[in-house]
Amino acid sequence: MHSTHPIEALKYQLDTLSDSAKKGFMRLSTPCQVDNLMGWLSVQSVYPRLYWKARDTNAVECAMLGAIKAFDSLAALQADLAALAEAGGQQPNYFGGMAFDPGMPGWEHFPACHFLLPRIELKRHQGGATLSLNLRFDDRSSCAEIAQAYACLDALVAEQPLPRLQPLVYQREDRPSQQEWAAWVGQVTNPDHLGHTPKVVLSRETRLTTSETPNPWALLSRWQAGAADCFHFGIQLTPHEAFIGCPPEQLYKRDGRRLITEALAGTTRRGRDAGQDQAFAAELLADKKNTLENQCVYQQILTQLEPLSSQVQMGEAHIIKLRSLQHIRRLIHAELHHSVTDQSLLSSLPPTPAVGGVPRESALAFIRQHERHQRGWYSGVFGRISHASSDLAVTIRCAYIDSEMIRLYAGAGIVAGSQADEEWRELDTKIADIMSLLGMG
Repeated sequence: MHSTHPIEALKYQLDTLSDSAKKGFMRLSTPCQVDNLMGWLSVQSVYPRLYWKARDTNAVECAMLGAIKAFDSLAALQADLAALAEAGGQQPNYFGGMAFDPGMPGWEHFPACHFLLPRIELKRHQGGATLSLNLRFDDRSSCAEIAQAYACLDALVAEQPLPRLQPLVYQREDRPSQQEWAAWVGQVTNPDHLGHTPKVVLSRETRLTTSETPNPWALLSRWQAGAADCFHFGIQLTPHEAFIGCPPEQLYKRDGRRLITEALAGTTRRGRDAGQDQAFAAELLADKKNTLENQCVYQQILTQLEPLSSQVQMGEAHIIKLRSLQHIRRLIHAELHHSVTDQSLLSSLPPTPAVGGVPRESALAFIRQHERHQRGWYSGVFGRISHASSDLAVTIRCAYIDSEMIRLYAGAGIVAGSQADEEWRELDTKIADIMSLLGMG
């Protein structure tokens, strides 16, 4: 922020709040100037720190600090949403995510489910930027709430340019090794196994150990620049670790009772020129193995949505082009029943068949039995939830960073016809963008 004016403006609004206004949820906002939201986030001392930008063109960019309330279960989050909706007035946005497999041990400081109501929101939109202070009065003393809000405003500092990314010297270790991977693929593609489980999404953790890991916000900022048609997210619950990513896949977007989701599965690389690129795309759409992989995904999504919706429609298969990859995608539109909440959707949709497999339970059983690394929030969920609308991404194409190590994750859907060495190469292609940013490509 170029001046202290926005902070002073919020303090003034806080000072002049009438007692009758101090109930439920309230958002105080003021225009401000900011060049780089991640440069602003990176220098703040308040935690948690979150960043979110949805995939839509012209999406609002959000940086968040602090937590007024945090919820470690969907039931608690839904109860809070419902209580505020019933009280009327302004409605907040909650941000957070969920692990791939909430029943399994995960990453140390990342609960299986964690959504929070941020204290500070800095948003950049086409018309400029807005700094907001969130307040919550219902179940806390208004004096304490205002004192906490003041303390948070006083802690804010001006943005700084992000540090430059230096190429890293690192030790690389893949879990599983290529040999173990080949054995797993052999087991999944065995006709006896395919008979009951036609698709399992196997994943790999690539550990890069280095003397000094990069600033996560500098890394995300560079990554974002080359990942146009993707979601962009980052979360630091503590100063010592961060989870960032640029996922291409939407879990769902809800506007009132209208829902959009997608089947994104089936992968090929980009071509050297437009002609080769088109040829690869046409080959992908015609390819039996990849078409089967996509079909496994959309059939399961349709099955899950059916009891929740009054109508469901599926679009045509088409190709989406990312920086290094092309995927098959089908959009799915649904009209939800009145009683369906985000809790119902998040209890039934993830893990999607694009990151777990089909049928879900037997695919998960294989993953739990074989994968020794912890997926944590990789291939889980991250995004925004509010009473009126929600937008959530599937957390693929991501990195988990602590002070000693960067962990990169990639997965591949194994179906009839999958070849172990081809799928291993696909894993490398999926982490190629971030590897090149780290000076390792």
